[in-house]
Amino acid sequence: MPELDLASLMQQAQQMQQTMAMLQKALEEEIVEGSAGAGMVKVKATGMQRIVSIEIDPTVFKEDRDMVQDLLVAAINNALERSRELGQSRMNSLLPPGLVPPGGIPGL
Repeated sequence: MPELDLASLMQQAQQMQQTMAMLQKALEEEIVEGSAGAGMVKVKATGMQRIVSIEIDPTVFKEDRDMVQDLLVAAINNALERSRELGQSRMNSLLPPGLVPPGGIPGL
């Protein structure tokens, strides 16, 4: 059995850590948009799941309060889901070909 090259392993771990830090920085700068009510409420979030803006069409305010709240929740959840998908996509791009990410085997 070949000997474990600890120095090489540590170097690979350090490179992976640097790559992860760069990925997180890039995700902080990427913006995704979620919407609800046929675009009447739009929410923008970063790839790190931080809400950066909310746009509400003025006609929404003619609706009842519960409807406005539901639209806000739906748009925020949509933006956060897109943010998670973006992050997962970027993380998967770091994996070597053929390596399945944790929890990534459908149907199991």
